[in-house]
Amino acid sequence: MSGRSGRALAKSEALICGSITVSMNVQENIQFDQRAFRDAMGCFASAVTVISTTTEDGKAVGTTVNSFNSVSLDPPLVLFCLGREATNYDHFMASGRFAVNILRQDQDHISNGFASDGANFFQTLEAETSSLGNPLIPDTLATFDCKIEATHDGGDHIILIGRVNELRHDPDGDPLVYYRGRYSAVAAKS
Repeated sequence: MSGRSGRALAKSEALICGSITVSMNVQENIQFDQRAFRDAMGCFASAVTVISTTTEDGKAVGTTVNSFNSVSLDPPLVLFCLGREATNYDHFMASGRFAVNILRQDQDHISNGFASDGANFFQTLEAETSSLGNPLIPDTLATFDCKIEATHDGGDHIILIGRVNELRHDPDGDPLVYYRGRYSAVAAKS
């Protein structure tokens, strides 16, 4: 990070923004084990999705993902992160499109099915096909039918940004949530 003068902040230097002072301890070589990183990230509850597309010969494929997010309202953009070693990586990159299927609270079996066999699990479902040609999981909480707008390097993942072509959602349902390495539920506050 640099200040107005363009110089880098030194170790343990204070950054003053308006009336707020933030102390920063800058480390050049941050090192911690991957398990600790995963455990810390597990503190962020997220909805569980299945991202789907088709192979070149039209076979429906999908993968369970919890790294999904909105990017922009105008234009409507969403993103998800796909591991470079994912079984269906090449299919997502070649298709130019994908659908996001946000799972309902009682659809953990679908999440597990795509996590273990994303290349074949669609054969166990009565899937619909979107206007872009993406397979859609029946009775999900929401779906977003997308064309790939851009891709970005994300370390051992690729970040795919999609322009939403069509969407649908159930305003009354509850999502399947993943929190601290296990499925969880949304609890309404009274």
